[in-house]
Amino acid sequence: MKILILGAKGMLGHDLQAEFEKDHQVTGWGIDEIDITKEEEVNKKIVQLKPNLVINAAAFTDVDGCEEKKDLCMKVNGQAVGFIAQACKKCNAVLVHYSTDYVFDGQNKEGYKEDAKLDPINLYGQSKALGEEEIQKNTTKYYLLRTSWLYGKHGKNFVDTMLNLAKERDKIKVVNDQFGKPTYTKDLAKRTKEIIEQKRDFGIYHVTNEGITSWYEFTKKIFEIAGINIEVKPQTTEQFPRPAKRPKYSALINTKLPKMRRWEEVLKEYLTTN
Repeated sequence: MKILILGAKGMLGHDLQAEFEKDHQVTGWGIDEIDITKEEEVNKKIVQLKPNLVINAAAFTDVDGCEEKKDLCMKVNGQAVGFIAQACKKCNAVLVHYSTDYVFDGQNKEGYKEDAKLDPINLYGQSKALGEEEIQKNTTKYYLLRTSWLYGKHGKNFVDTMLNLAKERDKIKVVNDQFGKPTYTKDLAKRTKEIIEQKRDFGIYHVTNEGITSWYEFTKKIFEIAGINIEVKPQTTEQFPRPAKRPKYSALINTKLPKMRRWEEVLKEYLTTN
């Protein structure tokens, strides 16, 4: 297959490129090669390339930054996705796009299935919800993969942030009342490839490592595996105000695919192979 990866220099993009390059012809574009917020440019460049598959891993992922840069956030995560979908339709390419647990309000303790109603509570979630709408409006040949709490070797992520903080502090405060599913970008890339190669039905899929945890428990496990002795203090969301509101319970329930590895096992692999 001839594959185009957008956001190829990002954390997920790196792992997607490594995964798909094993068996396919891959072109990777970053911000230097294409500005996805410019409709004409997106249309021209993608149609000229004529890929069979476009994987969009480009995103504005700074959740708090979205509150300050609303226009850019909506353009990159929302409108641009529509431009990419239109270009894919023109050249008959399949589109893979990634969305987030933050499209939900986080009020449901049981978690969210693929057909749950979208109700984002921050601008990042709103922008990603707009992206989902734009795909469904502009093409029928798509895989919309929702994921959560991503970390990987090639970008800024929560795991590395905690490890770096441990070098500077003897005590770390972390929220203990937000729950979700940490997911390794390498596992997400592998599962993406499986979905494509197995020719799964088009539509929405939830792709995360299994097991629900809080940021607090996740942090404790990071230090336990890394062998770092540091005090981790639980905090409520109210004690830790941020510009963007976070959903409290945002576990994505996967009803369509085989279950992935548990987050504890994957975290161990990440920390011992880095």
